Amino acid sequence: MDRQDLRDRQAPLKDRYREDPSAALVTLTAEGTLGEGVTCKVETGRALAVAGLHPASGGDGVSLCSGDMLLEALVACAGVTLRAVATSLGLDVRDGTVRAEGDLDFRGTLAVDRETAVGLTAIRLSFTLDTDASPEEVATLIRLTERYCVVLRTLTTPPAVTVTAA
Repeated sequence: MDRQDLRDRQAPLKDRYREDPSAALVTLTAEGTLGEGVTCKVETGRALAVAGLHPASGGDGVSLCSGDMLLEALVACAGVTLRAVATSLGLDVRDGTVRAEGDLDFRGTLAVDRETAVGLTAIRLSFTLDTDASPEEVATLIRLTERYCVVLRTLTTPPAVTVTAA
């Protein structure tokens, strides 16, 4: 997809959303089914992912760790967003790598130490890009990727979350 293709696809959507802001509101959903042992089967829309315990919390390493899945979602979203922004700006990014690292102290999730945080305490997102774009253009590309990446924005500006049981 080139710059004009992207604009042609997005233009009618942007017009519609300007005319009817409620049309832009979409509820995304994910659903899982409790699996055998300590697993949860998650339907991704394309395949079935089986999440389980990380080896550092007693898992066997066969099932996907949900923390890894979170970082994978961040990498996927940031990569797609960067590509869309580069296309929109007319920047040629020939190749690249998106990497996310997250720090997790399993003493928290295993209730070994009540003072230890449960969850990721730091996330680092980095890009290695093969491009002839100037340093200023790359800075703009990264700034706009940060601004428009849904997963990154959700992590940096957490939404209200409710938890229920039926």
